Amino acid sequence: MWWHDRRNAVGRAAPLALALTLAGLVGGCFEPLYAERTLSGKPGMRQQLSGVVVDQIPAPAASPEARIAVAIRNALIFNLTGGADTPPAKYRLRVTITPSRQQVIVDITTSRPDVELIGFQASYSLTEIATNRVVVTGSTMARASYDIPGQEQRFAGARGQLDAQERTAKVIADNITARLASFFIAGT
Repeated sequence: MWWHDRRNAVGRAAPLALALTLAGLVGGCFEPLYAERTLSGKPGMRQQLSGVVVDQIPAPAASPEARIAVAIRNALIFNLTGGADTPPAKYRLRVTITPSRQQVIVDITTSRPDVELIGFQASYSLTEIATNRVVVTGSTMARASYDIPGQEQRFAGARGQLDAQERTAKVIADNITARLASFFIAGT
C-alpha cells in the first residue's frame, strides 16, 4: 500500500515544517546581546560596556592577592572594552576581593596537603560618574582546586596554585561582566 506510506511521510514532515516556520517568525524578535547597534538604533551593548572605567583593586603590595587583583582588573577591562579604544567614561566600577584557602585532602603519612582549594570573594559597585549615584552592587565568588604533587615536584605545586588563581580571576571577571550587561539591558 504505497499511498499509506506517503501519508505517513507527509504526517511526519508537517510538525517539522511548522516548527521551522515558527522559528523563522520568532527569530526576528531577538537581538544579539553584543551587537554594534540595537534594532531600535540605540548604541549596542559593547559601546555601553566600554563606558565603564575599572578602578585599581586594593590589595596588599607584593602579595598573591595583589597579583590576582591585577589579573581580575585586566580581565574586566578586556571584557568591557574588547581591547579597543574607550569613549569617555560614564560609570566607575569598584571591586574588592577577599581570598580564602582550604586544604581539601591531606596525606596521612606526611600530614602535608595533596589538594588545596583556593577561592576569592569579590564585592563590586558600579557608580554613575555624572551623579555619583551607585546603580549596581553585588558580590560573586570563584573557587578552584589544584594538586600539590609532593616534595619532589614542589614547582609543579606552585604552578598549580598560579593556574588556579588565574582561573578564579577569569570567572570573577566574567561574572561581573555578565551582571553589568544585564544592568545595561534591563536597567536594574
